[in-house]
Amino acid sequence: MRIRRKLVAGNWKMNGSRASIKQLLNGILDQNTESGCEIAVFPPVVFLPMVQEMLLSTRIGLGAQNIDSHVQGAFTGEVSASMVAEFGCTYVLIGHSERRAYYAETDDIVSEKFSACVASGLRPVLCVGETLEQRQKGLTEEIVKHQLQMVLDNCGIGTFAEAIIAYEPVWAIGTGMSASPRQAEEVHALIRDVMMQEDSGIGQQIRLLYGGSVSPESASKLFAEENIDGALVGGASLNAADFLKISQLAGH
Repeated sequence: MRIRRKLVAGNWKMNGSRASIKQLLNGILDQNTESGCEIAVFPPVVFLPMVQEMLLSTRIGLGAQNIDSHVQGAFTGEVSASMVAEFGCTYVLIGHSERRAYYAETDDIVSEKFSACVASGLRPVLCVGETLEQRQKGLTEEIVKHQLQMVLDNCGIGTFAEAIIAYEPVWAIGTGMSASPRQAEEVHALIRDVMMQEDSGIGQQIRLLYGGSVSPESASKLFAEENIDGALVGGASLNAADFLKISQLAGH
């Protein structure tokens, strides 16, 4: 029996304007009905104040796409965990594959950001996943375990009490390709097993999301899997109808 409430999180990435975000959020708010799952959105940081205001008195959560690991200082262009917390953020994406690939975020950097997030009372959404080349070489299990273990070793299992883990096969992000439900479930089961070995309580209750070209067409079969507790949605989260359809499927 599933005891974990599903979460559908929309990662808007570097998309949007004041006008388009207002239209998107109004579309979500106008059509949203209680679906039984939790919903959160992750706008670009400059739009956090606007989105925070629009989400007041709603049950939709707010998250940041990235933080710096430092509390404050001479780090031009960066924002700290405490800064995004001031604008109502509950969640922070940590170690998204685009941060790892385009901005050279190492496992150590990811661990430092994860720790900073927890220290500020925010809930990290730790992203792990393999590239197409790594999958073709049969390295999926090794890569995912290593990415998890680095954070566990550096931060400790206790820091995962309020955390979420998102499995995002890099080869499926923004490509229109999605892992099959069986492929996704195999990795989610692996992740849960790693966490269970560290702490059975945390391993059982931690929510595991799937991310990688999630669509209304692929969502229902993914959500039927035992260890998939929701989705980290990219492109489809920029369309209110698609995002809400995925949320409704998660709530069934």
